[in-house]
Amino acid sequence: MLSRSRTALLLAFLVLVWGINWPLSKHALLYSPPLLFAGLRLIIAGVLLLIVAIPRFKKLRFRETWPLYLISSLFNIVLYYGLQTVGLKYLPAGLFSAIVFLQPVLLGICAWLWLGERMYGLKIAGLVLGFLGVAVIGGGGLTGSLSPVGVSLALASAVSWTLGTVYMKRITDKVDAIWIATLQILIGGIVLLGYGLVTEKWSDIQWNTSFISDILFISVFVIAIGWLIFFKLVGSGEASTVGSYTFLIPVISIICSVLFMNESLTMNLIAGFFMIVGSIILVNATGKRRAKQLTR
Repeated sequence: MLSRSRTALLLAFLVLVWGINWPLSKHALLYSPPLLFAGLRLIIAGVLLLIVAIPRFKKLRFRETWPLYLISSLFNIVLYYGLQTVGLKYLPAGLFSAIVFLQPVLLGICAWLWLGERMYGLKIAGLVLGFLGVAVIGGGGLTGSLSPVGVSLALASAVSWTLGTVYMKRITDKVDAIWIATLQILIGGIVLLGYGLVTEKWSDIQWNTSFISDILFISVFVIAIGWLIFFKLVGSGEASTVGSYTFLIPVISIICSVLFMNESLTMNLIAGFFMIVGSIILVNATGKRRAKQLTR
């Protein structure tokens, strides 16, 4: 189990870099087709993780565990990154991320049904309040008609991430955390890059400083380090509790857009932020109180 201070530090880092990821990805798509961009950043991250994983080769046990890596890669990487990268072409980054972050609510329900995690009224209220906060933030970016394709891809991305997180929690004791992060990212990267090479043009990538900077930051911090931290956190605690903190990611995403992409600060952002903070307090405070009751 992680200490409380280390958990807080890891969560803060994860929320920050995953929040920055959305506007950076939207910006990078100005210079690259979506599937090639998704595949490239995953391949780079996977190779970096492979360097870390190789000294732990004995923990791989590939003959026994290869189906686990494939299934995890399908939901957490191929579908999640593939759907979101294509979907960002159809919706603003903040709005798209707001829809994707239905995921913590779905995760809370699935963790209750399939993982046996506790579920009670205030926890449900906290999860719903968090999603409503994200929806309020995303609603501030609604201009004109929504793209049905973009909304569908965002919802599908949320569902795939939910299923992947639940599955990862179920197999935590069967696989090494570093190897599952490494292989699922490499497998996903190969699949998406291969599909991109067939359906998109490599010559359409503009290898300028902005694109290279974006893809390197995302590959190293968002994917390689970020997924390691996410697996560590989910493996050491309740999936739904960790999920509640991810509600903050769209807040960070929009703050970065305000600071660096000249978007305006709105009342929706302020109201949504306080709703999300309330959500996290409800989910975690009620969990601690419930735990104390069970130990009496």
